[in-house]
Amino acid sequence: MSDIIQINVTGRDQPGLTSSITSIMADYGLEILDIGQSVIHDALAWGILVRLPDQASGGDSALANRILKDLLFHFHESDLQFSYQPVVEDEYEHWVSEQGRNRYILTLLSRNVTAEQIARVSGITAAHGLNIDHISRLSGRRSLRNDKKTDKKDSHRSSCLEFSVWGTAPDQEKLRADFLNLTADLDADVAFQEDSVYRRNCRLVVFDMDSTLIEAEVIDLLAEAAGVGDQVAKITERAMQGELDFNDSFRERLAMLKGLDESVLAGIARHLPLTEGAETLIRTLRLLGYRTAILSGGFTYFARYLQEKLGIDHIHANELDLVGGKVTGQVKGDIVNGERKATLLKQIAAEEGISLNQVIAVGDGANDLPMLSVAGLGIAFRAKPMVKQTARQSISTLGLDSILYLLGFSQKDLESLGNCP
Repeated sequence: MSDIIQINVTGRDQPGLTSSITSIMADYGLEILDIGQSVIHDALAWGILVRLPDQASGGDSALANRILKDLLFHFHESDLQFSYQPVVEDEYEHWVSEQGRNRYILTLLSRNVTAEQIARVSGITAAHGLNIDHISRLSGRRSLRNDKKTDKKDSHRSSCLEFSVWGTAPDQEKLRADFLNLTADLDADVAFQEDSVYRRNCRLVVFDMDSTLIEAEVIDLLAEAAGVGDQVAKITERAMQGELDFNDSFRERLAMLKGLDESVLAGIARHLPLTEGAETLIRTLRLLGYRTAILSGGFTYFARYLQEKLGIDHIHANELDLVGGKVTGQVKGDIVNGERKATLLKQIAAEEGISLNQVIAVGDGANDLPMLSVAGLGIAFRAKPMVKQTARQSISTLGLDSILYLLGFSQKDLESLGNCP
């Protein structure tokens, strides 16, 4: 008999099971090489890899049989199902040599996780030569009774599964494209990241403002007040799609606001619609000691308002030129375009003593791509198609607070802080 045995146990979970099983193993001096346990609604799945003592593996088959017999008797008494199989040393050494290599985290985000979503995600994973070795639920269990009391279409609930996967490094561009196609088909988002030490050790999160932290483009709101809403909105959309030069389109739109009364700005600021999950996300980040920043191609007047409301640490945006209480249609200083955002991100990280690998950048438009590319984790949030296709990660289904799931935080973690997606 091999001196290494893999034992698998299933059944109804009971207090003290691990203690009672390992106590029998202890009586025989078994060495524990690996162990894992999962409980889903009181259903136990328990696996352990043990090494028999020298006298049992050296030819004393009677001792080995006695060990297995005692375990089998205990499992039978506890109404547990039990199986075992020997593991040859070469196979075990292969497992050892593979540990820590090419490991990834796949995160599935949806309002409601379905069997079809899991089937498609796991199918794509397998097609790219990756193997799933662990699945965990980061979101909490939801009440079906509460579902009946709410309008499912308008619900802001979230569901999240995290898959630990390993295998030969895939073609990540092709893999990401496959997952993006799934997103469009099944109303779900899939994030795929290397399982590195930085994932749960990010320290700075920078946000675009318009259509990211808020569900509006401020320049479009100003244009509506100035009576040029349609013209400006069309230019804004083309600029965010990457069809127009940002600086030129910004100056063109700003010129149309000439003469707008300064009092309009305060009214718009008071009614800025925050994006779903924005307050929860930033409140949680602050509790966890993260630094935050707004890097916006919009205006500092509104960024300052959000800074005070949400507790943002740094803001950089465009300064509206005001003379005699009127908008002049000009901007003070340099325009905060895509390249400027990336430079500012690096500058803030350096000031805070934070590695770029520990920076998260979130944005929706083409002018956000430079900062998304330099951050350790770049997230296209409810973004334009071109941005989604270019950014490494994309979220379109849930709110901003779902970013916490990408960092590996569970609902239980967040409840301990008094915050939940």
